[in-house]
Parts: sequence; structure tokens; C-alpha cells
Amino acid sequence: MTTATARDSATARSPRGSVDLPSALSESFAVRLGGVTKRYGEIVALDDVSLDIRSREFLAILGPSGSGKTTTMRVIAGFERPDAGSVQIAGVDVSDLPPYSRDVNTVFQSYALFPHMTVEDNVAYGLRMKGVRKQERRRRAGEMLELVQLEHARLRRPMQLSGGMQQRVALARALVNDPDVLLLDEPLGALDRKLREDMKIELRRIQTTVGITFVYVTHDQEEALSMSDRVVVMRDGRIEQVGAPGEVYDSPSSLWVADFVGTSSRLSGVVRSVGQSVHLDTDVAPVVANRPGVRLAPGDRAVAVVRPEEVRIAGSEPDAAAINHVRVTVEEILNMGAQAKVVARTPGGTQLVSRLARTELSGETVAPGKQVWMWFRPEAVHVFAPDATATQADDGERQDKAA
Repeated sequence: MTTATARDSATARSPRGSVDLPSALSESFAVRLGGVTKRYGEIVALDDVSLDIRSREFLAILGPSGSGKTTTMRVIAGFERPDAGSVQIAGVDVSDLPPYSRDVNTVFQSYALFPHMTVEDNVAYGLRMKGVRKQERRRRAGEMLELVQLEHARLRRPMQLSGGMQQRVALARALVNDPDVLLLDEPLGALDRKLREDMKIELRRIQTTVGITFVYVTHDQEEALSMSDRVVVMRDGRIEQVGAPGEVYDSPSSLWVADFVGTSSRLSGVVRSVGQSVHLDTDVAPVVANRPGVRLAPGDRAVAVVRPEEVRIAGSEPDAAAINHVRVTVEEILNMGAQAKVVARTPGGTQLVSRLARTELSGETVAPGKQVWMWFRPEAVHVFAPDATATQADDGERQDKAA
């Protein structure tokens, strides 16, 4: 099975076990969750979750600890049985089927490689358990190792490989069985930053090459936004938002999503008027916003949110007609390579953050202790009702079993 024909061969596969599982290629959706609820005692890990995962897409499930993202993956894999609702894979209800009867493979953060086996034997292990002949096992394992660019290491032992190489072996082992769906549970968490960056590129390349549906579970927003076709943001066992990475980042559905996905500056205040724009009297300055996230009326409490890359810096005081200008004192300038993060604070103690190219900084104007003006366009401001529910910190204190 060459990588170019990996998905073509899937249409000719025999059913696994006694269960007739048609190929995901003939379905609009690789996975469908319908009203899935999962409880652990009094803890509701998943609360009536419905989700369609498209065939051949790279879907990221993003959320803090305790949000239900790992439970969602385990329900799809068959490691957990839902208390209510249904799970379909390639159009077949598999809610009551064990993991081995589902055309799904999983890659975990721990590589779980056999230390006494060669790389090639590790990759071919699943085929061996299925009774595939040795020559065919070696051929298919060789093709997967070529795909993950490790054909030169086929006779090494796992302990002779770097962490990134071991992760690629684990990925090849999962892909060699040609599953309809590949589940990845925080697979890059054990790697250092440089290896994570390299593996993000590799994972995207491999998924595009083989055309298998990837479901990637992570708490890392950068991973989710940079690799996926769509992002599912979860909180407290429910789905907060589903959309393309740019949509989730640029148009968050709630104040909580805006806070969790990326970073933002927040200005709290009261709605003065509502028309084509929302006018707020905030704690630090009047704010005009063109992107209200909820219905608001004059007198309502509201929170204006703006991303750091939308916050600009001016050294001189604006003219009287200027809008969305806030006077601040620079506290810190963080060097981020080609970019810099400027952290400033208003006289009342509200923090504002700007992220801009280092070439835009002027040492005489923008320096710790200097007073400057930060400003932002109305088109860059989102407005939400205050979020009175649990904070991210509260989310992280939930039991690990509901993760």
C-alpha cells in the first residue's frame, strides 16, 4: 500500500471482525456524536454533546483540563461507553462496540513502543496481530516509515531514537492499519518546543498525504489553531464553539472563548448607546466597537475585548476627534524574536497589551516607565456580556477523570 493509494485501498478492505464497517470515504462524516452524555459519579464529563467530524479533515478538540476533550476522544475510540446518546463511525452506530471492532486507532502522549523490538517491528506489530504475512508486513511498515521519514532507522531500537523520532514511530504504527479515523491525545506534550514545531509541520503533511480523518486533542491553542481545518472549543463538558481556526480566533462566540483562545485586553463598562456601533463608557475611556458578540441595550454592563496585535502605540496625544485611545504607562517590553509584547497599565490599574514588530518600537518613546497612548480600531473590538460563571482556573481544578 503506497502512500499515494492508501485511501484507495480502504474501499477494498474486508470488514473487521463480525461488524460491517463501510469505508468513511463513502460518508459525508467520519464520526457523528449525537447527544452524548458521560458521567463519572456526580461529575458530568460530557453533557449532551453533538458533533459531526467530516471525512478527511483535521479536527482539533481544544479545552482546559476538565473540559471533556479527552473523554470525547475516549468515547469515539470505545474506551468509554456513553450513558446516553450515540456514536457513529463511517455511518454505522458503534456505541456498544468495543475498541477492536471500530476502525479507529489512537496515538497517545506516551509513545508506548516495545523497547525490545526494532522500529520496523514496532510499526508492523498491529499487522502481525491481524495475521498479515511477514513479507506484506515489512512492505507496509517500510512505506509508513518512508512516510514519516524514518526508513533509515528501521533496525534501531526505540531507546536509540530522539523523542520526536519515537513519536513518529508511534504515528506510523497507528497509520499502518489504515484506520478511518486517527485519534491523537496530546501527542506532542512530551516534546521540547523545537521538536513540537517540527512535528506540527510533519503531522499536517502526513494527514494531507494519507487523507485520513485526524482528531487531535490538546489544551495548546497554538497547536489547535496552526494545524487544524476546524477547532472545537470545549468547556465543562459542552461545546462552546466550532469553526475554522481564523473564525474561532477572530470571532469568538463568548467572552470565555475570547479569553481562552489567544490573549486579549479587557475593558469593562456600561453601554451608552447601540446602533451600527456599540458605544461603551468603560473604566478607562469611551470605547466604540463594531463587533458586538451579544445583544445589548443602553445601561447593560459589558466587556470590550481587543487582541494584542490590534493594539497600536502612539507617543503623542491624539486630537479631540480620535476614538479608542487610552493613556497608559509602559510596564514591560518582552522580546519575542521578530515581535515584541508591550505590557502597559492605565492609571486605574487596567492592563493593556500590544504585540507588534520590533522594528515599530522606538526606544525613546516606548520604554518601561514611559507614558504612551494605546489605540485600536472599532472593527477590532468585540463586546460581550460579563461572564459570571466559572473561570479557567476553576475549570482546571476539576477531577482528571473528566479531562
